[in-house]
Amino acid sequence: MDILLIAGLWLDGSAWADVASTLRSLGHNPVPLTLPGQGDGPASATLDDQVATVLTAVDAAAGKPMVVGHSAACTLAWPAADARPDKISKVVLIGGFPAADGKLYADFFELRDGVMPFPGWDPFEGPDAVDLDEGARRAFAAAAIPVPQGVATGIVRLTDERRFDVPVALVCPEFTPAQAKAWIDAGDVPELARVEHLDFVDIDSGHWPTHTKPAELAGLLAAVAGTA
Repeated sequence: MDILLIAGLWLDGSAWADVASTLRSLGHNPVPLTLPGQGDGPASATLDDQVATVLTAVDAAAGKPMVVGHSAACTLAWPAADARPDKISKVVLIGGFPAADGKLYADFFELRDGVMPFPGWDPFEGPDAVDLDEGARRAFAAAAIPVPQGVATGIVRLTDERRFDVPVALVCPEFTPAQAKAWIDAGDVPELARVEHLDFVDIDSGHWPTHTKPAELAGLLAAVAGTA
């Protein structure tokens, strides 16, 4: 199966290198995406540009691909389900939740000179970064790509309610499936509350299992793909 892999903030497609290698060994065709403004093209890129890149990959895939978004990029995977509900087998969300229509994409941190640079590790102390050692943190920060303002402050647009018919698997790294279910039940994640087929997958890691547990994450993705 083609598995489209969308990295979160500050990352390009290389973030999936180890995950992709294991997926290939398991018989899948991983397609890590490098997004406009995050490794491809100028810092003037917009959220619409990034969504278009994801849709182009969906359209180019063999059969019905599985679309995987990590962290903020869960809100890039979800518009793909909205725009191509009949062409996607399943959406997998890792460590994040899709924003609703009309919400800002990712205005989480300070903007400077038209971009949102990596803010350092202070905001992520605790469960998010607990399994990243100092070397891994330095390497992450050194490779971090500032996110264009037009991406971070882009408006999410969702128009087709058939997206709720696309099966979704939520991979829970720094939070548990029980916590995720409670947030959804409380109304904090309205998009997932309406999904017809929602599964929860636990992984014992911090926010970046792509970096700290790539083989385990790949195995989980392969298992989810097998039920798509």
